[in-house]
Amino acid sequence: MFPADLTAQATLSEAAEHAKQAWLAHDPEGLVGKSSNLVLQIPGADPSSPLGRAQAIELLRRYLRPAEERGLDITTIREVEPGKGFVELTRRYVVAGTSEVRRETLFLGYRLQSKEWRLAELRNAP
Repeated sequence: MFPADLTAQATLSEAAEHAKQAWLAHDPEGLVGKSSNLVLQIPGADPSSPLGRAQAIELLRRYLRPAEERGLDITTIREVEPGKGFVELTRRYVVAGTSEVRRETLFLGYRLQSKEWRLAELRNAP
């Protein structure tokens, strides 16, 4: 597991693996990392403007709380233009107290800042 203050994410692949591990650990601080602002498009978040780090972490914490992870796969890693990257994760989880496995796709947008890939956007799709 990575420390919450991040290991260096010099490559987009490292950033994707870090995001995967943070998500599986339900570690929103580790997921957000050093990002100061983040666009969230998940239930309970208003996607109209970027959120500050603390607010994004709290919304992610609430989103993750009722779920028990069953699996998370990195399905796409792509640098879409210099300094902008995209990671797609396929998530399998159950809501606590139920047994039905649900699936969703997570889309993570990254920007290269200070030689590190930092999370800029996170959205989900059922």
